[in-house]
Amino acid sequence: MSSHAEPHEPGAFEHHGPPPIHYSSRVSPAVLGMFLFIASEIMLFGAFFTVYFFDRVVNKPFNGHWPPEGFHRPVYVALINTLILVSSSATMHWADTSIKKGNRAGLQAGLVLTLCLGATFLATQVIEYHRLGFATKDTSFASTFFGLTGLHGAHVFVGLTILLVMTIRAFRGHFSPEHHHGVEIGGIYWHFVDVMWIVVYVTVYLL
Repeated sequence: MSSHAEPHEPGAFEHHGPPPIHYSSRVSPAVLGMFLFIASEIMLFGAFFTVYFFDRVVNKPFNGHWPPEGFHRPVYVALINTLILVSSSATMHWADTSIKKGNRAGLQAGLVLTLCLGATFLATQVIEYHRLGFATKDTSFASTFFGLTGLHGAHVFVGLTILLVMTIRAFRGHFSPEHHHGVEIGGIYWHFVDVMWIVVYVTVYLL
């Protein structure tokens, strides 16, 4: 008698469906996908920074200083906005670490605070635009200024949309220590937005 189980015998097929996925690294495909997406976004920002610096190199010798005369950069308002966004990165980290420890209250509080801080940043940015006194049509400096800060503002808006969905899911109990990738991936994107703003702030407002 053959020692192999026949197809009709109980236990002949112990596994149904495709075999389990084997990961060659400790990074999950979702997290890796987010890192690849961020890499493409860095290249997008890099193109805008290239245009900004090119404009600065070409135009600065003609007037001797940067930005051109008649243009004021609200450095201190932008500094406050920077502190707000850095604080939101800390609250996002708090939310992420809380859910990994099973602390749902910490997750919810961290996400709500992050959402409020991000919304405050974006609202301040919009108010700043209305008080600048110049528009994109005025000079190339104005175009590159609004281009860089506006590109970042668009990413903040996307991040706030992700945060809103995460917050709703958090209050519905969708996350747990075993299933927290939604929070982790959203947090990675938000940290990227924060770091990119620091680069924008130093480049556009300080240099």
